[in-house]
Amino acid sequence: MVAEAAMLRPLLLIMLAAIAAPAQKYDGPRPPKPDLPYLKHADNLVPTEAVVAKEEGKGKTTTYVIDGPNSPAVTPLASPIFLLKAEKTITPEDVQRMELYRLDAKGGHRTVVPTKQPPIRLEATRLTPDQIWRLEVDESLEPGEYSLTIAEDASNRAWCFRVR
Repeated sequence: MVAEAAMLRPLLLIMLAAIAAPAQKYDGPRPPKPDLPYLKHADNLVPTEAVVAKEEGKGKTTTYVIDGPNSPAVTPLASPIFLLKAEKTITPEDVQRMELYRLDAKGGHRTVVPTKQPPIRLEATRLTPDQIWRLEVDESLEPGEYSLTIAEDASNRAWCFRVR
């Protein structure tokens, strides 16, 4: 019994040190406006294009349409990182339900049919107690138009950007 207690002592000390260690403080860039995802480019933040997509339904298939041939928010990064301060119109629960879709750009607008393509996985991590979140794309993105949305959100809000 004494030998077992002696073997557990180092493990217990490590666990106590981990609990007592102060949480890391986030000291990176902070989004200037709440409830708007920003593309992170080192210490610079580029606001995404906030839009409301229009629904066009054909039977059981709904197409979401966004005006304009491309987004003014551009990133050269194939694996973009987003920062977002969740405050009023985007809740922490919304952040965790965010999805990313590739848009089809033609005819002066951008479209997506979510039932025909799965969303691109995102990982959401809360960085600060005041609800600054980091969203990371799970895979490399091809050049083109993309849109962040909130799953099962009837408002059709979207935040668009372009990968160059």
